[in-house]
Amino acid sequence: MMPHRDSLHSETEGMQSPFHTAEHLYFLPAGGTAMATLAGLLNQQGHRVEGVDTHLYPPMSTLLEDLKIPVRLGWDPDLIPEAARVIIGNAVPRTNPEVRRVLSRRQPYLSQAEAVSHYLLAEGRESLVVAGTHGKTTTTSLLAWIFEELGTDPTALVGGLLKWSRRSFRLGRGPWMIIEGDEYNTSFFDRGPKFLHYRARIFLLGPVEFDHADLYRDLDAVLTAFRAGTAQVPRHGIVVVNALSPAALEGARDTSAEVIKVGTSTDCALRLGETLVERDSGVTSTSLDWQGRRLDLRLPMPGRHNAENAAMALAGALAAELDLDATLDALSRFPGVARRMDTIGEASDILVVDDFAHHPTALVVTIAAARSRWPDRRLVIAYEPRSLTAARRSFQNRYVDALSKADIALVAPPFHSARLAPEDCLDRDRMASDLKSRGVQPLMPSDSEDPVDALVPFLKPGDVVIGCSSGDFGAFHRRLLERLG
Repeated sequence: MMPHRDSLHSETEGMQSPFHTAEHLYFLPAGGTAMATLAGLLNQQGHRVEGVDTHLYPPMSTLLEDLKIPVRLGWDPDLIPEAARVIIGNAVPRTNPEVRRVLSRRQPYLSQAEAVSHYLLAEGRESLVVAGTHGKTTTTSLLAWIFEELGTDPTALVGGLLKWSRRSFRLGRGPWMIIEGDEYNTSFFDRGPKFLHYRARIFLLGPVEFDHADLYRDLDAVLTAFRAGTAQVPRHGIVVVNALSPAALEGARDTSAEVIKVGTSTDCALRLGETLVERDSGVTSTSLDWQGRRLDLRLPMPGRHNAENAAMALAGALAAELDLDATLDALSRFPGVARRMDTIGEASDILVVDDFAHHPTALVVTIAAARSRWPDRRLVIAYEPRSLTAARRSFQNRYVDALSKADIALVAPPFHSARLAPEDCLDRDRMASDLKSRGVQPLMPSDSEDPVDALVPFLKPGDVVIGCSSGDFGAFHRRLLERLG
């Protein structure tokens, strides 16, 4: 058993790497989930870290503040520290004024993914990379918890806050690094997916479907990226694939490594049985079959999709030769990850929940999990199409199908609507008409209308409101609770 949670980070706080002299590092920008997380890791490794951004919001703003990492707001090329190595994220283009200054004076720089490889994997750690279109953050968090609980002292880089530490990273002395492997582009100078830099010994490939329409032209382009990731795994490595996703199986076709399939068919090494969600506790129970041995899995998270995430994490732990029974025990005590069906509070007998769902498929599984957890309550979904892909009209019918399972569906104005041609952007008027014809109360606030103001008059005691967005949604959840009393 590992030490008490409060002691987990003290052992490595300010730990000086034997491989790297402490450096001055400048994060450009610093506030995104991946960049702030890496900033925290390298700060804890003993480097002097600072950065810049135009806007910070929780939870990363809180993380950076807690770590005392200074972040300047507003681009100013004259204030870039000349002695620092610059870590450049994918949120800034080549035309950014600070990027242009870094390039013009030939200041040393790395992308975020290159920095992970340079500062963390170069120390001899083996990497376990979690990839796929959906479920990455939850599965990575499950693995970080398992490896930590089983005493392996892992390093972890996760795209969400771990509830047991309130951080999105962990710096350990053990041989493994657990990394969430994003398929989005690495930087303006490297358009390939980040996970190609992570040199996976074990590569977990969850469900795959078309996403990131601003980067990939179609599903085949997405699959090309994942095939490159699985093909990188060495012969002595392992690829774990969610066999319930035909595209994920296709993404693993070019690997020479051992493949472990997780699914329901007889050719899967780890097979899932029926799933039951306990109404009061939200605990998901399912039976598993691992190479002919029956297992019982209990996970304190609702939803069939989370049972699949847990099965993938279990297979990943077994690939790393961790103990089976101890892994199942750790899964049964998983504290959770922020922004995944995360209860924020309750006021006026109305429950407010936060979820990261930002794609039609994610909305489907989130709503299904909520129906299992709260079957007797009205379900209100407030959705912000935050990303450029989320705002595209090509997803419109799938959004209607997903939201038709709610009682009330609020769709906020697309965050990046100005970057899309009108004919390519969601037609919310049409969505409202289609949802109404399916018996759902649609709410489509205008650009000048506050979504909280639009929603409150329609709420009743007993409702469950789930605010879904890949961003901060204008502090929707906090402001809704304040309005409710």
